[in-house]
Amino acid sequence: MQALTLGLQDEVFAIEATSVREILDLVPVTEVPNARPFVGGLINVRGRVVPLADLRVMFGMDLSPPGPDTRIVVIEIDLDGEATIAAILADRVHDVADIETASIEEAPKVGMRWQPEYVRGIAKRGEEFIIIPDMERIFGTEGGVERALELKEGND
Repeated sequence: MQALTLGLQDEVFAIEATSVREILDLVPVTEVPNARPFVGGLINVRGRVVPLADLRVMFGMDLSPPGPDTRIVVIEIDLDGEATIAAILADRVHDVADIETASIEEAPKVGMRWQPEYVRGIAKRGEEFIIIPDMERIFGTEGGVERALELKEGND
């Protein structure tokens, strides 16, 4: 599997390269009142309105202001049989890497700080672990909304 690797805090995540449409520098974000924290803004991508999501919310990570290496990764995912364009924030984009499918293991049920249903698998490259998120489940109506609400209630 070819995957775009990106950093969120000190973790490395991988998104299938075939789903990546483009990588952008930061652009103006239109905040959406009363939007769920996970997808709190919209951006303009070549004249198209695209929701901007922050995976750190879904994975319960600390939110930090954008830095000089922050990028926006525009992806295409399949939601309910329909191709959908979305964007995610990345603290940094690393590279496109070949990940052996044989090296991808199921997320452990114990000892992870993330809910395993949002992780498709974990791969090992050299000495580092690469988290492969399940983008369809994360962006899917039930998964994204429920998790964002759980995190919001936990912070209230």
